[in-house]
Amino acid sequence: MIRRLISLLILCLLAALPARGEEVVAGLSQTDVAITTTFKGSEILIFGAVKRDKPAPEDKLDVIITVSSHLTPVLVRKKERKLGIWVNAESAEIDFAPTFYAIRSTAPLNEILSPAADLQHSISVPRAIRAHDAQPSGGTRDPFVEAVIRIRTDQGAYQVQEESIELTEDTLFRANVELPSNLTEGDYRTRIFLLRNNQVIDAYETTLDVRKVGLERWIYNLAHEHSLIYGLLSLIIAIAAGWGASAFFRLLKN
Repeated sequence: MIRRLISLLILCLLAALPARGEEVVAGLSQTDVAITTTFKGSEILIFGAVKRDKPAPEDKLDVIITVSSHLTPVLVRKKERKLGIWVNAESAEIDFAPTFYAIRSTAPLNEILSPAADLQHSISVPRAIRAHDAQPSGGTRDPFVEAVIRIRTDQGAYQVQEESIELTEDTLFRANVELPSNLTEGDYRTRIFLLRNNQVIDAYETTLDVRKVGLERWIYNLAHEHSLIYGLLSLIIAIAAGWGASAFFRLLKN
């Protein structure tokens, strides 16, 4: 009798939960990226579909995709020209910022994403940068955050391509993300958001594994795990290169 009551209670609680009308089913063209000595960047295809348990609403459906590296602290310095010399002036510590961040969307973010949803999910580039505790000496924090965004955007590390997702019949979607050659190692967080009426109705998350392989991996491990040996080898290579160049020019003179 008690078991029946418990089962009935569980069924009632499950019935009271709201049904998920639309869900993301997605995948990546590749789940790992190998960084070698000849790595010149890569491109991944993110694709998926919207799973429904009832007819789609009449409201417009939008999709946002983000790909983010791990977050690291950033020290930003502002330079000023004094007496003809560029010197460091104000500075600010950005708590955490991704070294790579890409956004793809079906429409401009300011048209499909509400500020509250952006705050909750940290989708836009400024929201992806965590600088809540940064207090620059003698100034406001915003210019420093903008400087990080501007510099990394110019380097291709921050990418915002609005209206770049192909959405077919409010069901199938796909987007390409270009990965630059200067990627850092780590698990890259890939998120897909479904939106209606400027609100996120479902989200899907997976990871992209970026790792150095071959000679790149050996050099990286040597530098981080055996720094003394790495330093000695670097010194020997530099001396050998200098001696080789000197011997080559001597032969040319003769």
